[in-house]
Amino acid sequence: MAKGFILCADDFAMTDGVSRAILDLLGRGKLTATGAMTSRPHWRRLAPELAAFAGHADLGLHLNLTCAAPLSAMPHLAPGGALPGLKDVARAAILSSAVRKEIAAEIARQLDAFEDALGRPPDFVDGHQHVHVLPGVRRALLDSLARRYPAGSIYVRDPADSPAAIRARGVAVGKALVIAGLATGFRSAALKRGLRVNRGFSGVAPFDLQRDFAADLACFLVEPGPCHLVMCHPGFLDAELATLDPVVAPRPVEHAAIAGFVPPPDLPLRRFAALQA
Repeated sequence: MAKGFILCADDFAMTDGVSRAILDLLGRGKLTATGAMTSRPHWRRLAPELAAFAGHADLGLHLNLTCAAPLSAMPHLAPGGALPGLKDVARAAILSSAVRKEIAAEIARQLDAFEDALGRPPDFVDGHQHVHVLPGVRRALLDSLARRYPAGSIYVRDPADSPAAIRARGVAVGKALVIAGLATGFRSAALKRGLRVNRGFSGVAPFDLQRDFAADLACFLVEPGPCHLVMCHPGFLDAELATLDPVVAPRPVEHAAIAGFVPPPDLPLRRFAALQA
């Protein structure tokens, strides 16, 4: 039985505007997790402000292999210095052992950047555009986490849920089913390495300005799992955002909806550890 849910904002440090919106919601107690893109130049400057919420929200790494530049050269995956799109990453990671080695090294660099700035390991790891569950990426990530951290000390995001639950929510059903399909086997692979995993996932949205995101939030809580995680993408608009990500205009809409959202009494906001008790 669900005892609550995690509300996690993706993309901290992508831009200043996105980060300010997330910090605002953390300050209001409206989020219980956020994942940071430590490859972005804003990370080092903004990390101290995020660190203030340690113990109040789960602070994690939002692994980035598809946005802007990596932390160091990746001549096979990003020969021109810019990371490719998700489809190109997926294809290259499957076909090229050289790319897989570069990905493993970049994962280590992004984890190092998190630890260097916050002085501790992340509470969790997930991936920008769910890149962490791709067949050519997941093994490198899970092996790295199992080597670096004690068993059970961090969790990873499983972006899958049952087809029945996805259909019952009725939001971006096709998109959510595709993501769930990509994540097939991810949960079992993580558990075999002593990593913890959420049980239940929602938040996949069509990013349509005509939709009522507050209503979507309520739908995301239909048929929640026992350790349910809902992702979201709040942000304030800034000039940099449009150059980096296709999701722009819906971000302030999500911020406003989350700021006014009151969870149902029987399904409160929780951190991951509280849902494990």
